[in-house]
Amino acid sequence: DPRLEGWPLMSSPFPTTFIIGTYIYFVTSLGPKIMENKKPFELRQIMVFYNFSVVALSLYMTYEFLMSGWATGYSFRCDIVDYSRSPTALRMVRTCWLYYFSKFIELLDTIFFVLRKKNNQVTFLHVFHHSIMPWTWWFGVKFAAGGLGTFHALLNCIVHVVMYTYYGICSLGPAYHKYLWWKKYMTTIQLVQFIMITGHIGQIYIMDDCPYQYPIFMFIIWLYGSMFLVLFLHFWYHAYTKGQRLPKTARNGISKDQ
Repeated sequence: DPRLEGWPLMSSPFPTTFIIGTYIYFVTSLGPKIMENKKPFELRQIMVFYNFSVVALSLYMTYEFLMSGWATGYSFRCDIVDYSRSPTALRMVRTCWLYYFSKFIELLDTIFFVLRKKNNQVTFLHVFHHSIMPWTWWFGVKFAAGGLGTFHALLNCIVHVVMYTYYGICSLGPAYHKYLWWKKYMTTIQLVQFIMITGHIGQIYIMDDCPYQYPIFMFIIWLYGSMFLVLFLHFWYHAYTKGQRLPKTARNGISKDQ
């Protein structure tokens, strides 16, 4: 997309790949080794600021995705990419790039885990999710900033408003943990998100002659939605059905920081 010429990180996928590779190495190997003989960092104030900042950013991106297409003309069916330089099309490009960049900000989630020595939370699902999103979204922004391929980003922003509100309340301290009884329902919201993503993008296989410019992205999004639906269902089964990770309110009446 020539409209992205000169935009940060858009000239090549290699800077994004390097950042993600460095992130994976740090959170799975280097970081835990550095922290092995150190006390966990106390990051409460930083995490309060971080979590509620992500809530604000997610709210802003939700609004921008709605105003650049999803509430101003998109049909929720065969919505193709507008490559013009109209104000609405350029607004969508800016929103897509900001969403892509926000995925780098969210890498701090895992770094905070490592610095606080919460290594049990650095799971395959967590690291894979945080790694694959910015990498695939580089290609999405570079070639198809708009259209039906951005529906999952809109949903993800909405879900992140809920998620990071939870994390923000959690980081405020024990006095606020009584308000975190809804953790199980947060996982349900994530599951609904992936069901909606898979259902929306799956329409392409039953629609006649949808001229979406990059069909490969539709398959990738469908694969992404299906894969994470399975992974989150697996998490749900082990966390709540088998009781391996029941919400702490169910165990002792008090929900504590993870």
